[in-house]
Amino acid sequence: MNFITVGKIVNTHGIKGELRILSSLSEQEKKAIFQEGNHLIIDGISYEITSYRRHKNYDMVTFKNLTDINQVLFLKNKVVKKDISEIKNNSTEIYDFELLTYKVLTSDGKVGLIKEIETTGKDYKILRLEIEGKEVLLPKHKDFIEKIDKEKKTITVKLLSKCGGFHEN
Repeated sequence: MNFITVGKIVNTHGIKGELRILSSLSEQEKKAIFQEGNHLIIDGISYEITSYRRHKNYDMVTFKNLTDINQVLFLKNKVVKKDISEIKNNSTEIYDFELLTYKVLTSDGKVGLIKEIETTGKDYKILRLEIEGKEVLLPKHKDFIEKIDKEKKTITVKLLSKCGGFHEN
């Protein structure tokens, strides 16, 4: 199973077991993940979402059979994950977490994979790639991504060897 990090539980809210999750996912990704009946993974245990809403900068959830603040306090400061295979995407948009399952092809013929996508700002993301055993950091930007093929599950990237990217001496 492949998991993505959804966010972190930063606090409880009220006395009825509602939790505040701080997440850096896009709104489209949140719509796919935070649906009633979906499951989130915390410390290897699956919890079913019974309610979801947005409040300020937080994603607010309650879980099945956890209806009291005392039942959810142990979840505070825990990382929340989601099994990628359970997320359905019927749109033409490609979610960031879907890219984690794509093969990376470089414009000069090397092959690799995406290990992680880091959010470093509101709309600024870094792809942590592994190409032929070496780690490469690449901005998720149109200047570096030549093509994303949803059917073939490939992403073609352009590396700048003169800037310290993937350069062999």
